[in-house]
Amino acid sequence: MKINAYSFGKIKIDGTEYNSDIIILKESVISNWWRKEGHKLFISDIKDIFKEETPDLFIIGTGAYGALTVQKETADYLKREGIEFKILKTGDAVDLYNQDSEEKLVFAALHLTC
Repeated sequence: MKINAYSFGKIKIDGTEYNSDIIILKESVISNWWRKEGHKLFISDIKDIFKEETPDLFIIGTGAYGALTVQKETADYLKREGIEFKILKTGDAVDLYNQDSEEKLVFAALHLTC
């Protein structure tokens, strides 16, 4: 998959535009991704995406201004499970996804607004 464009509140992936937070998996996009608490990322918000396959890299896009915070328990869970992860503002997360996804299996959870 290729992220064609990102701007505040919208993202285009393989030609399809999304206007809500998303998770990108190997061959699919989960749109309208909601979290337990809007600007906090908990284990329960992401745990199910790793059931079938573990990515080489999991990218967390925290929004244009970094409003989404990854809870310590979530980071600890990813470390325990051996999942390499990066936490970046969404613009930088998009760049890293496009750079690394050609050679690695990369999942991304992207907050599109603040």
